[in-house]
Amino acid sequence: MQKLNQALIGLCLVLLSSCQAKTEQANFQVIPLPQEVVLTGGKPFVITEKTPILYTPGNELQKRNAEFLADYLKEATGRGFSVSEFKEGAASNAIILGLNNSIEKEEGYELLVDENAAYINGKTEAAVFYGVQTLRKSIPATALNASIELPAVKINDYPRFGYRGMHLDVARHFFPVEFVKKYIDILALHNINKFHWHLTDDQGWRIESKKHPKVTEVGSIRKRTVIGRNTHEYDETPYGGFYTQEEIKDIVKYAQERYITIIPEVDLPGHMLAVLAGYPEFGCTGGPYEVCPRWGIFDDVICIGNEDAMVFLEEILDEVTELFPSELIHIGGDEAPRVRWKACPKCQARIKKEGLKADGRHSAEDRLQTYCMKRMEAFLNAKGRRIIGWDEILEGDVAPNATIMSWRGMEGGIEAARLGHDVIMVPTSHAYFDYYQTDNIKDEQLAIGGLVTIEKVYSLEPIPAELKESEKKYILGAQANLWTEYIQTTEGVEYMVLPRMAALSEVQWTEPEKKNYADFTKRLPQLLKIYQHEGYNYAKHVFDLRAEYKPQPEKRAVEVVLSTVDNAPIYYTLDGTEPTVKSQLYTEPVFITENAAFNAVAIRPEGSSKMISEEIRFNKATGCPITLKMEPSDRYKFNGAVALVDGLKGNDSYSTGRWLGFIGGDMEAVIDLQEPTEISRVSTQALVDMPSWIMGSTGLAVYVSDNNTDFREVASKDYPVDTDYGKRNIDTYEVSFDAVTTRYVKVVAKRSLALPKGHGGEGRAPYMFIDEISVE
Repeated sequence: MQKLNQALIGLCLVLLSSCQAKTEQANFQVIPLPQEVVLTGGKPFVITEKTPILYTPGNELQKRNAEFLADYLKEATGRGFSVSEFKEGAASNAIILGLNNSIEKEEGYELLVDENAAYINGKTEAAVFYGVQTLRKSIPATALNASIELPAVKINDYPRFGYRGMHLDVARHFFPVEFVKKYIDILALHNINKFHWHLTDDQGWRIESKKHPKVTEVGSIRKRTVIGRNTHEYDETPYGGFYTQEEIKDIVKYAQERYITIIPEVDLPGHMLAVLAGYPEFGCTGGPYEVCPRWGIFDDVICIGNEDAMVFLEEILDEVTELFPSELIHIGGDEAPRVRWKACPKCQARIKKEGLKADGRHSAEDRLQTYCMKRMEAFLNAKGRRIIGWDEILEGDVAPNATIMSWRGMEGGIEAARLGHDVIMVPTSHAYFDYYQTDNIKDEQLAIGGLVTIEKVYSLEPIPAELKESEKKYILGAQANLWTEYIQTTEGVEYMVLPRMAALSEVQWTEPEKKNYADFTKRLPQLLKIYQHEGYNYAKHVFDLRAEYKPQPEKRAVEVVLSTVDNAPIYYTLDGTEPTVKSQLYTEPVFITENAAFNAVAIRPEGSSKMISEEIRFNKATGCPITLKMEPSDRYKFNGAVALVDGLKGNDSYSTGRWLGFIGGDMEAVIDLQEPTEISRVSTQALVDMPSWIMGSTGLAVYVSDNNTDFREVASKDYPVDTDYGKRNIDTYEVSFDAVTTRYVKVVAKRSLALPKGHGGEGRAPYMFIDEISVE
């Protein structure tokens, strides 16, 4: 009996011990990084189930902030936390939310922790909310039934930019109300305060209109959708959806509660086929039109010469202002071809009536679009609103009070700032989240193309150095865009924005001198645990093995530099076999001087990374000096001519740096073989992506010379012009000839002159992307 009692006592002690609260540690190395975090060295404050959350008496916004914090803590710990008004003498063992008007920055806050309490004081209620987010992100995402130990700290924080935006296109693919709210919650987690909601486009109209019901009755549903990247195949399945006005009001309120302003976009005067399908009389030709089943830019736009069409736009914007309290209203202005206006009697009459004149820089039709934008701006200004437009609205006399959203690079933003216009930077090079986020696209979901890695996002500097100090004030902030032509599911949206949104948030929030990518990657896993806890479908490329392949012409070699964010051990092989821990351990850059099938993996305790593979192939031109007669486009010149003879072939993505993009001329390269060399065959490749306005070569010619001055042709071959406007392929061009001995080889890849009939850019000059010249 005594032994039984002792056993029972022991069991009770074990159970008692297991029931005692465990303690988890908070860590204020969060994303975005606060401007100042000082650990004071004092005793920590412990959040327990008895810790109340107190807020400014009589302040409903502060009460809601406190309730948000209570919800966040409950998600992490599984425990409920009481919320009540602050009373004098109740400053012990509490989290206290207050206001402090002496804080300088409008969205600035301070977070103070000592052994008695945690204090979040903000200049405004929105500022307190950002302090709540910092506290939320500092605690472990999963701390079930645990107490949380906050280190004694003093945080002074504020955002660098007042405009911190994120975009979502719901016109190409529609997403339900509950997901839009989830998306807003994701924005709030990242301290983003502007939600740019792209609601209308050629492929669908998503706002209910009481005045013009056919915009949704007809315009919200397309009869079919193209399969893939503008192929000739369609799914023959109706697709659509729209938000009722009551649903929009509910979403707006939901965002306001999280201090996020929704900026609606009604894209005009282009991208309006969904309108014309329901109201063909508003087009220049009268139709027939359909809600567009394809992606791209289309000639049919609103007829600006039709006064009824202009009144229609004003009435739509009138409804928009009733639904959205945002001072800023986005009215698009991008990608509006002038073709229909040039041939339209009504538009030409409007041009004449308004005295719109062409000059050396702008056509009369350019100024017709400006007339439309100015008219819509005046209409919205009269309602106390201001317009945002894409940077194309600079192509004319820009509307006087317009904010410019610079997407085709930084140049439009620079021009606008110099003209005294407010600017939001959204360059495709850094901020288009519909682009691939890895150059290893084999296992990726279909994307529009391009490449924007998380590191590329992090490197964005929204204020160009070339602006004068007096001009920099016009840069309001930065934004990233998610266009959804190829994103059909909510899981796909999450995958494309996370964790790139984390990098964006630090660009928007943290002062540039405090940013550091290596440090960011060390802080990222803490945020990823919140993603996991919330069930977000985030991308994990940041933990992939990273490889840089650097041509070394002086050594006739390719240098391979490998790295991981966590310095995991890396193993590689050169014969195409899969690396294991028994393979060669990577300790320094690898120099490859002959054909190799290079594979590498990072091997961690929890498993191996995705294997990277690269076929490196040498020929007589590899690593040789090369010059180009015409430089590639600035956007696609990357490391220059050396890319054509570096032993590395490009893949299906034109933005990896492997391909050089030419426009307006042939690719003409001269390769110095450095000594007389016998050759008999030359080949090269072109990436063809017709939906992206990229065509192949129409001919290959080879010339040789002994002195780099006098060249003679040894071979040429013509190739058919691409006419399939849905084609996407890598085409090879080659010529063989009787063996000759020469030192210099001139290779000319002839361009296609114009995009073919039926293409969205019919008649315009295409790009030609060339890679890897092989000389044998």
